[in-house]
Formats: sequence, C-alpha cells, structure tokens
Amino acid sequence: MSIRTDARRAATTVAAAVVLGALLVGCSEEASQGHEARRAAASEAAADPQAEVQTEASTSAGTGEAAFNRPEAVRDAFAGLQATLNEDCAPGSSDCAYFLGRVHDELLRLDKSMKADAQGPGHFKEPIAWIATLRRTLKDDTSTDNLEKHRSELIGTRDRTNTWMQGHPEDYR
Repeated sequence: MSIRTDARRAATTVAAAVVLGALLVGCSEEASQGHEARRAAASEAAADPQAEVQTEASTSAGTGEAAFNRPEAVRDAFAGLQATLNEDCAPGSSDCAYFLGRVHDELLRLDKSMKADAQGPGHFKEPIAWIATLRRTLKDDTSTDNLEKHRSELIGTRDRTNTWMQGHPEDYR
C-alpha cells in the first residue's frame, strides 16, 4: 500500500467520524428537548388535570411525541393500580400525600387507557363511571387535604375497579 492510499483511508475515516458525531449530537439534543417537554407536560398535568388534554394536543406536534401521548395498554395501567393495593397510610402522615396522589394518578391512567382501548369505553362502562363519579366528588381539587377528605371514595373506587378487573382477566393478561 502506498502512503497516498493510507492517507485517503484516514481522511475517509475521520470524515465519517465527524459526520457520525454531528448526527449523534443532533439526536441527543432532540431527545433531551423531548424529555424536557414530557417532564414539563407531566408536571402540568399533575398540577391541573384539565391541562392533560391541552398538554396532549400541544406535545403531539413534536417528533416522537405522538408515541409518548399514546395511551398505554389497559393491562399496563391496571398493573400500576394493582401496585397500590397493599399500600396504605395513616391519615395526616407525610406519606399519605404520596400514597393518595398515586392512587388518584393510577385511576386516571387506567381511565385513559380504558377509554382508548380497542374494545371501546362501553366495555369498561362501570369502572369508567366510578372514576367519573370520583372526579366529580373531588371537583378537580387534588390537594392532599381534599384527597384525605375523600379518602374512602378514592380507596373505594380503587377497590371496586380492582374487583371488576379481576372479574375480566382477558382485559389485562
């Protein structure tokens, strides 16, 4: 081999590395921006349940955001709700805010997934109705004080929904 061939190979390798590096930097910036947008959207939705609908519309315009906003499968959302079954908290304790907020969030996730399921919301009529009643009871106030005030309704909705889903194993397996 000649020095000229070696130099050409080295130049080609360097050029390929530069192009690949530029592409990786661009991808990581885009991924980082998408992650930040999702984090901001989740914060807004947690602070204001009504913002969830607006957030979905605004973030779906971004590349890759449509997949993020796609409702999850009922079985996955139900698994999140089931994870709260063996948990509890003493009223007024510091962990109650987390626990009650988590039960509420898991119910909303399940509600969203049931409404978007291919079987249609009519298939999940009872749990969707229970969650809607809970929303009306809470009056969009998801503060710790309000969740504690309506603790029995919140936990009752979780338990009724769990029992209903256990009777319909085809929906979550």
